[in-house]
Amino acid sequence: MSRPPLPPFTLETAKQKVRMAENAWNSRDPDVVTPAYTDDSQWRNRAEFLNGHAEIHAFLTRKWGKELDYRLIKELWAFSGNRIAVRYAYEWRDDSGQWFRSYGNENWEFAEDGRMAKRYTSLNDLPISEDDRLFHWPHGPRPDDHAGLSDLGL
Repeated sequence: MSRPPLPPFTLETAKQKVRMAENAWNSRDPDVVTPAYTDDSQWRNRAEFLNGHAEIHAFLTRKWGKELDYRLIKELWAFSGNRIAVRYAYEWRDDSGQWFRSYGNENWEFAEDGRMAKRYTSLNDLPISEDDRLFHWPHGPRPDDHAGLSDLGL
């Protein structure tokens, strides 16, 4: 299964890959997100280590069961060859109604077919009030005219 754009990345294709990942994650659908990773993809997400599609799918199912009304923005930080680094923020609420903004960085390594083989993530959660929310688009991809992280001062 090929997932263009393929490495080695240019500035344009790295930005495209980041936006495609953002759009997929904003679907909040593990069946949409999981195929973007190699069958043996390795992840570190916070202190959790995952290997392969089954573990990734289970993780995403748990994540979006807990992180309600999830909205994500990713921004390209750096790229070289088959690697991309991003910074991101997402907003979500828990089942008690407490809102959070989670800030993080990811390092990605891609296989020749354009699927992600390795994903290393570090992030922190900041409780926010509902009035402090900045991500207000409907469920699904961020609209093209919605501000990115730098434009929002994040």
